[in-house]
Amino acid sequence: MSYKVAGIDVHKSVLMVVVATAGEEVADPAAGEALEFECRRFGTGAAERRCLAEWLRSSQVQEVVMESTAQYWKPVWLELEPVVPKLHLAQAHSNRAPKGRKNDFGDAKRLVRRLLAGELILSFVPEPEQRAWRMMTRGKYQLVRDRVRLQNQVEALLEEARLKLSSVISDLLGLSGRRILQALAEGKTDAAELAELGDRRLHCSREQLRDALSGEIQPVQKQLLKLQLKRLELLDQQIAELDQMAATALKPHEEAVIRLAQTPGFGVDSAQQIIAEVGVAAEAFPSAAQFTSWAGVCPGREESAERNTSSRSPKGNRFVRRLLCQAAQAAVKKKGSHFQTVFRKLLPRLGYVAAVWAIANRLGRLVWKILHDGVAYVEQGAETDERSRKYRAQKLAKSLRALGYQVTLTPVKVAPNPSGRV
Repeated sequence: MSYKVAGIDVHKSVLMVVVATAGEEVADPAAGEALEFECRRFGTGAAERRCLAEWLRSSQVQEVVMESTAQYWKPVWLELEPVVPKLHLAQAHSNRAPKGRKNDFGDAKRLVRRLLAGELILSFVPEPEQRAWRMMTRGKYQLVRDRVRLQNQVEALLEEARLKLSSVISDLLGLSGRRILQALAEGKTDAAELAELGDRRLHCSREQLRDALSGEIQPVQKQLLKLQLKRLELLDQQIAELDQMAATALKPHEEAVIRLAQTPGFGVDSAQQIIAEVGVAAEAFPSAAQFTSWAGVCPGREESAERNTSSRSPKGNRFVRRLLCQAAQAAVKKKGSHFQTVFRKLLPRLGYVAAVWAIANRLGRLVWKILHDGVAYVEQGAETDERSRKYRAQKLAKSLRALGYQVTLTPVKVAPNPSGRV
């Protein structure tokens, strides 16, 4: 019985498709069997994609591989997902052609040959449900970035108006800052009156606040500030909606969210983002080493003549890598935690950046263990005081309940670990 594999060279408006036919042992590159190719060209519109799916179905193609060309591979993938038993997405740089010998059908044929030889770097494409989680969490992340960019624009506007508000308050868009900015947008210019809108708990004095607000804002700057505040309100509303959407979608897996959120450095939001990226049980990664390699937080290898010339980490998944690095920055600051102890041991030898990167690697392995094996994190570091533990538990429970999760706090007594290992 023949085994058929299709390769698709994806472009914005055209698809170059080849179907390779060979014997039953085609999956073994050592078999040396010659491949017979049938080549066809398709467009990327809905009708053409349906024709492609029907042709592959009628040809009884068992496996399809395509290049990850920008976002143009996604409609093709969604069209073929219910039709083809095995779909693969190859990273384009792993299918490079020799210079001067590149053509579209040649690229598709090379995809098939390198897939069968195991030479392609394949991307992880999750199931439709997890892809929906990713859209929500990544959409929220983009809005948060837009909010930061907007904050920088507001600060630049205030500097042009000679208002040094950001120099005396830590959060320009906090409650006090928002009240003062709203009053400025409405036309109030008296520094003393504006200073009274600041909260009493601000670290700056009233005199410092009045001095910082003793500028001169122009009418056009007031109008721009008003527009920026409206945009800020819309961004905050959309961020809150996406946060709630993600919590609702992950509600059936709240146990996994809670277990991951209990880990030092993580919270409810970062736990939801991690699960959206890797899945509830991280089933796509057989080992913790493979997971950290995919995330890009493990040492790299550039070996030649039995010498490793570079240990620079691979690029990996930038969303998971960002979350692990942020969690590492927070974990090393938690008093009494195991990660803080390890960080202090590594700091003199590696320096700050490399030490944090090593903690990110450990957190990545821990995340895989928690999700893949369904276990909970148990702190094995130096004991912290009872008040800190209670505050941490209450804060985490409050965050979970705000998103609709059901939380019950149950103390767990754990025997001390003399080795100090997690």
